[in-house]
Amino acid sequence: MNSDKDQYFRLGKVIKTHGYKGEVVLLLETDNPDAYAGLDMIFINMDASLVPWFIEEIRINDKMAVVKLEDVSDPEQARTFMKKEVYLPLDQLDPLGGTEFYFHEIVGYQVRDKVHGEIGRVEEILERPEQELIRILKGDKEILVPLTDEMILDVDRKNKILLLDTPSGLIDIYLD
Repeated sequence: MNSDKDQYFRLGKVIKTHGYKGEVVLLLETDNPDAYAGLDMIFINMDASLVPWFIEEIRINDKMAVVKLEDVSDPEQARTFMKKEVYLPLDQLDPLGGTEFYFHEIVGYQVRDKVHGEIGRVEEILERPEQELIRILKGDKEILVPLTDEMILDVDRKNKILLLDTPSGLIDIYLD
C-alpha cells in the first residue's frame, strides 16, 4: 500500500460495474485516453490508501475504459470499487513541452501577466464543467483566471513561471 499521493496523478474514477465477470468502468479524465490502453496496473484509493491492482484486460472506448482486475471475478466484488478514484505514478505521464502542461505541474508556479507583470502564485486548478480556472493568490487576494490556450504565452519549467496574456480588465477586477 502507498498513500503518498504527491507521487501519483489522478487518472479518473470507477463509475460503475460491467457485466457478470467483475469488470468495472473507469471514466478517464485525460485528453488522450488511448495512451493508457496498455496499462498493466492501476492504484485505487481505498480508505485513503492507494492500493495497487493488476489489470487482466482493458478496453478503451472514448473516455471510458472497461477494466478486468486480477482476483476480481464477480459483480459483488467489483461493487467495492464504485466511486473510487484511480491513480497512476507520475513517471507514467508523457512529458509535455511548449505551452502544454499537466494541471498538477504548474501548482506553485509564479504567474506573470503580459501587462500587469507578477500577479501571484498558482494555488490550484479548479476544474468546473463549464471552464477550468487558475486560482492565483497574490498576498491575501484570490485571482481567478480562465484557463484557455490563447492566454498561455509561455510555461518556463526551469524557473517555474507561467506567462499569461489575460483579457483587458480581468486582473484589475481582483486588484482594485
